[in-house]
Amino acid sequence: MKRWVYRFDEVDEAEQSVGGEWDAVRGLLGGKGANLGDMSRLGVPVPPGFTVTTEACNAYLEAGLQFPEGLDDQIAAALADVEERTGRRFGDQDRPLLLSCRSGAKFSMPGMMDTVLNIGLNEEVVTGLIAESGDEHFAYDSYRRLIQMFGSVVLGHKDELFEQVLAELRARRGVTSDTGLSTEDLSEAAMRFRRIATAFPDEPREQLRLAVEAVFRSWNGKRAVDYRNAAGIAHDLGTAVNIQAMVFGNLGEDSATGVAMSRDGATGEPRLEGDYLVNAQGEDVVAGIRATKDLGALRKEMPAVYDELAAIAAKLERHYGDMQDMEFTVEQGRFWLLQTRDSKRTAQAAVRIAVDMAQEGLISRDRAVRRVTPEQVDFFLHPQLSSDARQASLVEGRLLGRGLNVSPGAAVGVVAFDPDLAQRWHAEGRRVLLARPETKPDDVHGMIASEGILTSRGGRTSHAALVARQFGKPAVVGMAELTIEPSDHVMHVDGKTISEGEWISIDGNTGEVFLGQLETYVPDLADRWLVTLLEWADELRRLDVRANADYPADARRAREYGAHGIGLCRTEHMFFEADRLPIVQRMIMATSPAERAEALAELLPMQRDDFRGLFEAMDGLPVVIRLMDPPLHEFLPGWEQLVSEVADRKIRLRIATSLEDLDTTLAELEHSEHLKVAVERLRETNPMLGLRGVRLSIVMPELTRMQMRAIAEAACDAAAAGVVVKPEVMIPLSIDRGELEWVAAILREEAAAVFDERGITIPFMIGTMIETPRAALTAGALATVAEFFSFGTNDLTQTTFAISRDDAEASFLMNYVSLGILGENPFATLDDAGVGTLIRSAVAAGRATRPEIEVGICGEHGGDPKSIALCHGYGLDYVSCSPLRVPVARLAAAHAAMADVS
Repeated sequence: MKRWVYRFDEVDEAEQSVGGEWDAVRGLLGGKGANLGDMSRLGVPVPPGFTVTTEACNAYLEAGLQFPEGLDDQIAAALADVEERTGRRFGDQDRPLLLSCRSGAKFSMPGMMDTVLNIGLNEEVVTGLIAESGDEHFAYDSYRRLIQMFGSVVLGHKDELFEQVLAELRARRGVTSDTGLSTEDLSEAAMRFRRIATAFPDEPREQLRLAVEAVFRSWNGKRAVDYRNAAGIAHDLGTAVNIQAMVFGNLGEDSATGVAMSRDGATGEPRLEGDYLVNAQGEDVVAGIRATKDLGALRKEMPAVYDELAAIAAKLERHYGDMQDMEFTVEQGRFWLLQTRDSKRTAQAAVRIAVDMAQEGLISRDRAVRRVTPEQVDFFLHPQLSSDARQASLVEGRLLGRGLNVSPGAAVGVVAFDPDLAQRWHAEGRRVLLARPETKPDDVHGMIASEGILTSRGGRTSHAALVARQFGKPAVVGMAELTIEPSDHVMHVDGKTISEGEWISIDGNTGEVFLGQLETYVPDLADRWLVTLLEWADELRRLDVRANADYPADARRAREYGAHGIGLCRTEHMFFEADRLPIVQRMIMATSPAERAEALAELLPMQRDDFRGLFEAMDGLPVVIRLMDPPLHEFLPGWEQLVSEVADRKIRLRIATSLEDLDTTLAELEHSEHLKVAVERLRETNPMLGLRGVRLSIVMPELTRMQMRAIAEAACDAAAAGVVVKPEVMIPLSIDRGELEWVAAILREEAAAVFDERGITIPFMIGTMIETPRAALTAGALATVAEFFSFGTNDLTQTTFAISRDDAEASFLMNYVSLGILGENPFATLDDAGVGTLIRSAVAAGRATRPEIEVGICGEHGGDPKSIALCHGYGLDYVSCSPLRVPVARLAAAHAAMADVS
């Protein structure tokens, strides 16, 4: 017959039954049960008991809430052993044994499932407990607790019914806590509780059976399911049930109960932290019904108990190699540990604890690096909403809604619906949040000026998301229930209207948007423990980590964060700045080569200075500079906007009241007409599949020459100043070797001219960005020209899936994920089956042609830990991501390397 029950002292047998793997023991006995058995093996004082396995839970649920065959008998046998060990009898009036019944899944789910204490009490047993203990108050206190917990957990009565009775008794007695109630009050409470919980069974064994069933059922309770969804815990694991002899912290002033963490859960400081209560049971500490004492006070109040707790905490840390969260009870001076588990902790604490434990010799450096998650490192990089302020806002109903959490951190500011206004308010010293239906390239100045960005449309790789991540701006996008009306200077959500200038707060970690000004704080990236941990990670990883950076300031920050070069400089971003955009527009609208050359000559020194700044920031490290990529129409106003402007200015022309107005309006009309002609000339049905990237370089070679000259001159200038420069020039969107040969010839010719003028030669590489399936499939031919490949996985994903990243998330894509059609959003995590196959093929073909070819990734996937693990497996040389993601990528690359080894 299948074994469903293991005593705590039978953990060795449980371990043997699952092949000796401790992780499998935790799967069978749950984390709590496995640790109770392990502590018993270590000699830690644990009240005797036994564990009903997770397999029994799953069998019960699969059988339509029926105990599996043999479970009743195995529980009875294990209970008999507890009776023998304690010298007590379950249900006996003279020497009563009382039991606790607690859940315990493989992964800790604090407070998500059910517990029942003091099982075994009825009127007769209470009488015996009074006779044995001589404490009538204690006996009735334990009895009313059992009925209350059993009534709410097992029988499903609302806990408010019981609390109302206690509130009436406290009011009548004139006390503020239950400890102030008299024996008569507690006896009355038990009697009145019995009238609420009419189905409460007097038979102790029936109490125990029903409690076990309640714990089993709680695995599928809503709060447990919601917690597992949020924590990524599988739903088929089941929960174990731990049945244990009760020990009592409510037996007088020499008894107590508490929770303790072996280190500070907020800071990671190596000191005991926790709370306790004298003359109380465990739920009193966690329920908040009494003001608890800080654990430090226990040192004075019960010094011997404190010393024993500290010694056991140190012992358990050495054994488990991790910070422990412990529940303890002191029964008339005797210390008992009821459970231990790896403790929850903040990101700061997680990093410090991992490093401290490695330096203390408790764990290896590898284990310390493995223990900290990329998400925890990400926490250090962005302002965060205060948890207290967030919770208060939720209670107050100030949550406006949720969108996609595309760029982490918190931002608080007055809302502006126009980028020009956002820039002006920022210049006036105001904190601004830019809210737009969606953002466009000509909104960048307002985005840069804002604390954060909010849109009602768009997805994880929308313009707003990409720019926000590039500049480290918290962002929430695609908040579909939000209606933004920039022309009316308002937005609407859930019946509320928010006007321009009102305060809002966004949380880019959760996607939440709040009305009002919430408090934030900034974690410290200079944290010495984080610096140490990332240095250890660098020793373990194989992948290099570079940064996507377009400006010298971004490059300097990226290097401070540990970037080993720039993997992508998007030169077009430099053109969007206010002093450059008009020149770019003149270049685009030029009607003669001379006019275009004049505009390019003005842009040349600006680009040269930008590139020199990048080379100086990355002294000795590679800098990948991508030639102009987007369609030219992105630098011009929209067609509809220009049509409206022309019509409006024609009306103003007719009603002009002075020569000055007439001249001004005529000039504005002429400019709008020229722009309109240019936009009409450049209009395309599918511009992202049109004249852009390498095609633009071929159609407008003078632009390519200007950019190469700027790169070469900047390299010469920087080298003359003692900077070690390593330029890598990237040709975007190539689909054919012929394209690369044509553009590469221009680049080499222009570079040679500059080097001849300067009397110096700077080595540089020419490569291409692989963004289409054809490029990946013909990578062997491309490698005859390209010295490096950089996978632009944003567009490669779009062209492979044949979907628009901006439209798909807002329409059907997230539904695909929720329905399980797609396991992941392919714009958030690389699609291994499709896009990944193309990358693997391209890498193999490229290296077959050019074995030394450098291969990296520069799409937004370069900052995603799951995608980084895939890139490691593809054999790439580096990943490139936004500067703020560099520390995350460093750790994720180390995790990938360690997983590969294991």
